[in-house]
Amino acid sequence: MAQITDPEIRQALTRRIRFYNELGIYDFYRRSGTWDAAHPFEENNQTMPIAKLNVAVTPSPVITSGADPVETLRLIREDIGDCTRCPLHKQGRKQIVFGVGNPHADLMFIGEAPGADEDIQGEPFVGRSGQLLTNMIKAMGLSREEVYIANIIKCRPPGNRAPERDECATCSPFLMRQIEAIKPKAIVALGAVAAKTLLAINAPMIELRGRWFDFRGTKLAVTYHPAFLLRDPRQKKETWKDLQMVMKELGLKPPARTVE
Repeated sequence: MAQITDPEIRQALTRRIRFYNELGIYDFYRRSGTWDAAHPFEENNQTMPIAKLNVAVTPSPVITSGADPVETLRLIREDIGDCTRCPLHKQGRKQIVFGVGNPHADLMFIGEAPGADEDIQGEPFVGRSGQLLTNMIKAMGLSREEVYIANIIKCRPPGNRAPERDECATCSPFLMRQIEAIKPKAIVALGAVAAKTLLAINAPMIELRGRWFDFRGTKLAVTYHPAFLLRDPRQKKETWKDLQMVMKELGLKPPARTVE
């Protein structure tokens, strides 16, 4: 089997193999067929184990038990760099929006993608949706600084469209490493994109909400995205039910109301 010399194909294969490595998958096989170097992921290109394609993949740093999450998050951010792994870097994004909050947080919120305000400030959930999320966190008896907030992808899609599948597949391994570094006791997936990407299931929100999922040994709950709540405030009561479920799991109580 000849080595792959086209740099773009090598980069595409490297990204794909690294993604599966992040998921713990190291052995890959294809059915018999004809290899077409111009379309390496098409069905008719399934000739032999990918392991024999001679594509060098630089392994990501392994997170060891007891590793300092602050240092680990720094290394993950360093590994991302000024990312050009998917087309979003050529579609108007200004900067990487990595994540923010307490590296030792018990609770982690995960949305889908940065918006315009987030792209400018380099921090997730700082626009109108972010203000609502901050209020949701306060209602749980926490501050924004006590939790960790991130997104499935770290670049703003043009026009704030929903992230595409390949964008999620390319970027989410970095999020998985963030979760592994922080080791939260609970995760709240905000919206359908985050929930379906993390859980790898295609189900309506009504089936995802109100229950716990096991996500790599961490409990994960699903609720509505703050942007959706801004469009349909009637769902705030349902969202509060979801958050109360999380609060019960973490032993949290809402702050006492002051009487003026």
